[in-house]
Amino acid sequence: MSESRVFSGQLSAKVHFCLTHLIIPWIPAAHLHLFDGQGFPYRYSLPSAPYRVPSFGGHVRRGPRVRQKSISEERQVTVLHVVQPVEGGVARVVTDLVRAQALAGLRPVVACPPESPLAAGAEAAGADVLAWPAVRDPGPGLAAEVATAHRLVRQSGPQIVHAHSAKAGLAARLAVRGRIPTVFQPHAWSFEAVEGRTAHLALKWERFGARWSDHILCVSESERRTGERAGISARWSVIHNGIDLGHFRPAGPAERAAARAALPLPGAVDARTPLVVCVGRLSRQKGQDVLLRAWEQLRVSGARLVLVGDGPDERRLRETAPAGVVFAGATQDVRPWIHAADVFVLPSRWEGMALAPLEAMACGRPVVMSDVNGARESLPPGHDVHCLVPPENPAALAAALTSLLTDPVLRDELGRTARTHTRSVFDVRKTAGAVHRIYQELVGLSRPTTRERTDR
Repeated sequence: MSESRVFSGQLSAKVHFCLTHLIIPWIPAAHLHLFDGQGFPYRYSLPSAPYRVPSFGGHVRRGPRVRQKSISEERQVTVLHVVQPVEGGVARVVTDLVRAQALAGLRPVVACPPESPLAAGAEAAGADVLAWPAVRDPGPGLAAEVATAHRLVRQSGPQIVHAHSAKAGLAARLAVRGRIPTVFQPHAWSFEAVEGRTAHLALKWERFGARWSDHILCVSESERRTGERAGISARWSVIHNGIDLGHFRPAGPAERAAARAALPLPGAVDARTPLVVCVGRLSRQKGQDVLLRAWEQLRVSGARLVLVGDGPDERRLRETAPAGVVFAGATQDVRPWIHAADVFVLPSRWEGMALAPLEAMACGRPVVMSDVNGARESLPPGHDVHCLVPPENPAALAAALTSLLTDPVLRDELGRTARTHTRSVFDVRKTAGAVHRIYQELVGLSRPTTRERTDR
């Protein structure tokens, strides 16, 4: 029997449909020679296992589920976090979460690409780290990534699987297929990141994959509403991102001056230079190209813009950057840049709830953000007038930055209220506690709740 026939025999009709109609169409045409006539990858096969099989009428028929140990049977609950991407905000969210879980007595395990920033950070935070060599986007290696994820699930023996972002959510849910309680956390929806046919396929997958999620955990109410409006049917939870308030603390005037003096800035930048800082992966999502167009329209004498981070768009951004822009590269510690800034800016095209503005506000810096998912929920009441601009609107962005850079009284007031608000609402310990309560519901460690959504 051919390998492709063995592979096909191990899958339900619905999983077959999922791969051939939702996943394989994402694969670049240049790689399709790696697949057989039915659309299956040569050499690789998904493991056969009990799973929930959705009927063609849309109802869910449940196969045998792996029995989870109770708290009396197993003192330490194992949570397997499957993660890709492994840098930026998602990595920081996962690192903070597993640190809190380890301190709370859980056993966090992180499956992610080896030798990545997340792998190092998660291990330092107290997690067991397993090598899952997955790339960011679906491609010809998807079946191997799913098979590896399945092996890591068996190896780690978790009571909970927590998949982070679209790619990990795809691979983990295909690997587990409902046998173990599964939480999917999109960290911004995949179908917002692409356009045309690819967006249509991504949405079809999210609708399909939701049946293998016991909870879909959103980081903002607006992210949840986006999924619901898109036709994704799920048991929803909303838990806002949280940050380490001990790490991100306000700096006084002397500390801020010292930060500027210590950073690799042009010699013309001193304590009086208007300074705007943007922290984020240099990518289409974060909208630095929009920011550069806005900077060309800025009319603030001597102002400087610093882009902190690296990414796939760096070369193009450098080629189009106007005068007054500094590329600082990636850094392990963004706090000195935040402390040095007069204004923090993040002009994203899409988000779930961006982490970097929360970090800046916790340090007492005013922020300007595009009005995407999570932005309004991040800000204190009344800040939207000064701090929110429409996405992909350079003129509005330039006007908002000019307003804050030329009004130090307003800037300081926004910074003070942002600090108070963020430090009272977005504590990572509260976030971790709310996530733990979801885990308790799923493994039966406490009396289940019937609430549709869990809010912080």
